[in-house]
Amino acid sequence: MQVAKNLISHSLSPLYSKEEIESITKLIFEKVLGLTRLQVYLNQHEIISAANLAQIKEILNRLSHFEPIQYILGETEFYGLKFIVNQAVLIPRPETEELVEWIVNDFKNLSPKILDIGTGSGCIPISLLKNLPEALAEAWDISSEALDVAKLNASLNQVDIGFCYADVLNSVFPENQKLYDIIVSNPPYVTQSEQSQMLKNVTDYEPDMALFIRDSDPLVFYRLIADIACSRLKTDGNLYFEINERFGNEVVELLKSKGFSNVVLKKDINGKDRMVKAGLKSS
Repeated sequence: MQVAKNLISHSLSPLYSKEEIESITKLIFEKVLGLTRLQVYLNQHEIISAANLAQIKEILNRLSHFEPIQYILGETEFYGLKFIVNQAVLIPRPETEELVEWIVNDFKNLSPKILDIGTGSGCIPISLLKNLPEALAEAWDISSEALDVAKLNASLNQVDIGFCYADVLNSVFPENQKLYDIIVSNPPYVTQSEQSQMLKNVTDYEPDMALFIRDSDPLVFYRLIADIACSRLKTDGNLYFEINERFGNEVVELLKSKGFSNVVLKKDINGKDRMVKAGLKSS
């Protein structure tokens, strides 16, 4: 066991912090050996098989090329749940957990109908259904590969979600008359000019279409999704967005201009403008 720990530390120390290496080591041992952190501690002197050591070396090789550990292992944790991930979907972020928490607190003990636009791995609606057991949910995405992953995650977490293809930019989405209590979206919001500031593990592996937006129109998804919400959100329903910290006030003003009220801009745990909530009220 100690041989493997030393190998991981030696291989990753030029690339990752001590804290990151500890986290990655835990994930590797959980995946390859099926051991918890406590079991690893209690079995320090256990000898790892040659096959498992070879598997660990292959993971380390991929990590050396900045491939995210979540893609290498094929899974990640979000809001206390396990999710399958691959390069068709973004790796769920802690900031998005905060968005889920906001919605869960707003609708606790209620039975809302939810629409998630741009669902990716399905982490938002799945987490909401696990924590709002009387809720119903639908989810849209432009990527058929992402929808396949989201369906697998819904099955893995034993929730029932209606998944549909949608292309918001070209006004292609289900033509039903359903109304929702919650419309939520974490759309692409990183501008192309910000791309050069991002780490290689993001830019080289995560899907561009789920990340980046033109500098010339950084609010395009917020504008179009707000238009959808104007016709599909119930009276007294709420629209929730995850946003680029640079455009918090602009998103607020956009929503007010569309007729939304009680618009709230919320900071994440790092003090960055990250979420917006807006309501449709009866006249």
